[in-house]
Amino acid sequence: MKDFTVGNAGHLFVILSFVTALVATFSYLKMTLAHEAAEENHWKRLARGAFYVHGVAVVSVVACLFSIIYNHRFEYQYAWSHSSLALPVQYMISCFWEGQEGSFLLWMFWNAVLGIILTRTAGSKWEGPMLTVFALVQAFLTSMILGVVLGDVKIGSSPFLLLKESMPDAPVFTMNPNFVPSDGKGLNPLLQNYWMVIHPPTLFLGFALSLVPFAYCIAGLWRNQPLNWIRPAQPWMLVGAVVLGVGIMMGGYWAYETLNFGGYWNWDPVENAVYVPWLIMVAAMHTMLTAKRSSAGLKTAIILTVAQFIFILYSTFLSRSGILGNASVHSFTDLGLSGQLLVYLLAFVVIAVALMAVKWKLIPSDEQELSIYNKELWLFLGAIVLCLAGFQVISTTSIPVYNKVAELFGKASNLAMPTNQVAHYNKFQIWFFSVVAVLSGVGQYIWWRKAGKGNFNTLMTPLVLTLLISAAIIGFGEVKNPVYMVFLTASVFAMMANGAILLGVIQGNYRLSGGAVAHMGMALMLIGILFSSGYSKITSINNSGLMISKSEEFTKNDNKENKENVLLWLNQSERMDGYQLTYRGQRVEVRDMPGYVPRKAVEVIEGDFRGVAQEDLSANGKLYHKKGDTIALYPENVYYEVEYREPSGKIFSLYPRAQVNERMGTLASPDIRHKAGRDLYTFVSSVPDPNAETIWDKTETYSIAIRDTFFLNDYVAILDNVVKTNEVEGIDMKPSDVGVKAQVRVLYKDREVMMQPAFVIRDGAIASPADISDDLGVRLQLKTIDPKTGKFTFAANQTQRDYIVMKASEKPLINLLWIGTLVMVVGFIMAIVRRYRENGKMEGKAQKEDRKKTAISYQ
Repeated sequence: MKDFTVGNAGHLFVILSFVTALVATFSYLKMTLAHEAAEENHWKRLARGAFYVHGVAVVSVVACLFSIIYNHRFEYQYAWSHSSLALPVQYMISCFWEGQEGSFLLWMFWNAVLGIILTRTAGSKWEGPMLTVFALVQAFLTSMILGVVLGDVKIGSSPFLLLKESMPDAPVFTMNPNFVPSDGKGLNPLLQNYWMVIHPPTLFLGFALSLVPFAYCIAGLWRNQPLNWIRPAQPWMLVGAVVLGVGIMMGGYWAYETLNFGGYWNWDPVENAVYVPWLIMVAAMHTMLTAKRSSAGLKTAIILTVAQFIFILYSTFLSRSGILGNASVHSFTDLGLSGQLLVYLLAFVVIAVALMAVKWKLIPSDEQELSIYNKELWLFLGAIVLCLAGFQVISTTSIPVYNKVAELFGKASNLAMPTNQVAHYNKFQIWFFSVVAVLSGVGQYIWWRKAGKGNFNTLMTPLVLTLLISAAIIGFGEVKNPVYMVFLTASVFAMMANGAILLGVIQGNYRLSGGAVAHMGMALMLIGILFSSGYSKITSINNSGLMISKSEEFTKNDNKENKENVLLWLNQSERMDGYQLTYRGQRVEVRDMPGYVPRKAVEVIEGDFRGVAQEDLSANGKLYHKKGDTIALYPENVYYEVEYREPSGKIFSLYPRAQVNERMGTLASPDIRHKAGRDLYTFVSSVPDPNAETIWDKTETYSIAIRDTFFLNDYVAILDNVVKTNEVEGIDMKPSDVGVKAQVRVLYKDREVMMQPAFVIRDGAIASPADISDDLGVRLQLKTIDPKTGKFTFAANQTQRDYIVMKASEKPLINLLWIGTLVMVVGFIMAIVRRYRENGKMEGKAQKEDRKKTAISYQ
């Protein structure tokens, strides 16, 4: 039954949020421009009220949209496109932001939360101009989900659009205007992952946090205070950098354990478009430290604070306008909003650039030039290198934009993205971050005055340690690439120099050591990236001499994939780089059971995401389901158990999966064995369609006696005996029934497989249930028994044996990347706490000064 109430309410709340954002923008603007306290307070009350109502409206929109998804209202296009009946609640949450409208709404939600916090914490001096910017951004964001058409102009795309409205010409609605689909299309199978529940909210919180320092910067320039905004904005910039950085790394880890390109960062254009604002955030954060003492630092801080927010908008344009086409696996489909996104981007570029141009003369010049002994210079150099690294990435990523601009001017552009994008970006980024690593070490020594004019020799100790440790790693780690040697040495130097500073600082006040800790985390990350990416080792080398596949995917690049994949037949062991591998069969995941169960133990009910247990299902000694029970299954996933036997005899299993999806075909995801020094990364490159019906070859018959030998699917088979039985699978035997089982021994490789087809007589009727061997790909039936000749007639059919094509690699020292990320986050948090406390003390002093001035004026 259709329910239009929640959709109508949601659309009403969208309109309310848009109107209140405009009212708040105008009111805060009037508050900022007010000349009298009474007028300022009047507009402040109106602005706050409008912004609070806006926040409530945004939360209401969120509630309405989630209600549609959670209650499976498939009459709405958004619910039908992104969800299904089978999805558990956590993936319904992922459905919320899979679409463009939901992700814009998530961004609006975080902006509203931060805006409300700032109304209480920014102070009267900053609230007016800052919240003017915030409310204006919210108005633009809300317009993206308005879903209003004015003449030929479409403003936004509504998440509350009915399915019938989105496809009015569909034949089904012509035949039945009240048609409601029984199920939705479902969530992209790659997004059915716990990281996709927490990664997007973290990323969009990072997007929202980029607005806070931008708003402070605009407010400072607006109020002719080009320096004063730095202090309150600094903690927010730190928070934004750590949250956005964590969000990016969450995405990297999701890619590592979900996608099968063999890594965590593929230099995808959408990945790059988020990575660049983060680099600029970090650069801006460092220049803020020098702003009070350096005109160059202040100017750079202003430019970079504006740039980090503008690049957030630019990344939004790239990923949502459709301009990337097929260049990115992450980009959204174009909803016809590219023009609106471009207006959004250009509006803030024009506002920011115009304001900077007008107010630039207010920034004082330096009295003396910076020298190599000034800590400001080293921070400035570090920021510049980070910006250059970002520029290299964004300049290549924007190639589709250059081509589109050329088309607009009637020109044909032949620019193309790099054929090997990973190699292209790596060859530049490795040098940029080698320099960043060195600067982070030297800069810390200069910052804490451990080195400077006349005493640079204090750097000799970390330098000597660096050379010794790097030489040892290069020797034992067999690092032969000269570029990698430089990168490794620079990273180790960052570790040693910052470690020495950390030891000295914590003896005085550990709260001051955030920078050194963050830099050490960065150095660990760089070392982890170097070894896990540069020295990843393919372990699944095909030594059989046989070509696995003639498809282009396997034969290109000099048969690369044929050489780097192994073919595993069911229950047939193969050697691989010291491991004995055995493919043990297909598995499925039952929702209320740990681990996996054999796929044949469950008869899947097609389209219902449930199944019937074909045997008792137990795990860890506990019976979860009895034979015949209906059980809930996770949809689409089929796991392939690969048993690894180590030289020591230790056995473990990995379960790479293939997700069969109507929209996207078969998608492979890896399984990973985590060890202290390396990861073993395994995924299936090719598998038979797990949902395809078994196709049997024509029947062959054999008439043989006991002890005779015959051939089954090219294997030698021996009829050992035929014995009486009272139990036949699938048949409820009665006392009057007569049943026998043949015992056919098949010599298979280095072992034997026993097949036992049965023959049952009941009330003169004959049944001959087949025995099927997945190992052999054989179905065998005992068709007749001739007592006179002692011959038994068997019917045999052959089919394709179950197999997988598997690729495996080792990622050395990859844990240093994840550990380094955590260390860097700890360093950021320490710096945030320190800046927050300093900001609080300064605010307290400022308030005391204000009270003194007020008291003097009354006297």
